[in-house]
Amino acid sequence: MATATDPATFRVERSTRSLGFNLPQRVGRLLWLPMLLMAVMLFGAGIVLGIVRASEIADGGAPDTIAALQHVQAGIMFLGFASVFAAISFAIARILGQFRAGGGEVQAAARRTVHTLEMPGTAKLFLGLMATAMMTLVVASALHLVFAADIESTPASLADAEDRFVVLEGVRRLGVALFLFAILLGLATIIRVLRFQAVRMRELPSEEPLR
Repeated sequence: MATATDPATFRVERSTRSLGFNLPQRVGRLLWLPMLLMAVMLFGAGIVLGIVRASEIADGGAPDTIAALQHVQAGIMFLGFASVFAAISFAIARILGQFRAGGGEVQAAARRTVHTLEMPGTAKLFLGLMATAMMTLVVASALHLVFAADIESTPASLADAEDRFVVLEGVRRLGVALFLFAILLGLATIIRVLRFQAVRMRELPSEEPLR
């Protein structure tokens, strides 16, 4: 049967009190709501830009204006996607922090040695993929805005606008895929933490209380 004290099953840190939240979990607690609000605002702006672009197309607007709006809309919308995925990732970190701090507090209240699960490999990959995905989407969005400005200032660049858009679409999709994999790893980490908590709670009655 799995035990929390078996290093082959779970690697833990031992202490006399709860270790509280680690740095990523503290960041998650602070940023999940601001990122969610930012995503809502960016999606709203993207919808407005889409309406403006559709109006330009319907009214026979200038091709350079339509192409520039296409890039600006994509850049704003995918900044929104980066924000909402970041909000989900920060929320996962916040949940993991609640398990880490709360589980330690329960063990300390029971006057037992506090066992805190060390950061699993899935959590480390979660953080790495999240950062990579965020950078990928932000860079792609920034390039969309740069290309939009280039179209307005250099009419000759209009010929390259569609090709640039297609290339950046591939980069954006890569960023989204990385974010989804990161979220999957975050959820897998939650499952591992829940297993550890369940095993540890079953061990408490058989241990001697701390003096």
